[in-house]
Amino acid sequence: MRLSKGFQSWLTRQTENPRRNLNRVLAGATLFFAGLGLIYYAEKALPSSLTQEITALVGLACLAGGGILAAIGYLSLSLLRIIRFISNDPDQH
Repeated sequence: MRLSKGFQSWLTRQTENPRRNLNRVLAGATLFFAGLGLIYYAEKALPSSLTQEITALVGLACLAGGGILAAIGYLSLSLLRIIRFISNDPDQH
């Protein structure tokens, strides 16, 4: 697989700050579980109404955003580091 230079340099920059990537994973997980909590709250505590549906929708948005953020952080921590390690550029090691 051949990557363009610009895309490859962007991927390399993503692996340079592990603390930022770990913070992304933690923030994403927190947002994910907050969304899950909102959906559970809407299902169990609110009566069937428009408010229940809006609360569940906000929870779903948080759930999706948190999952995406956590996935980006995880990929930056693990898979992109592997790509950087096996790249042919000796000045990146």
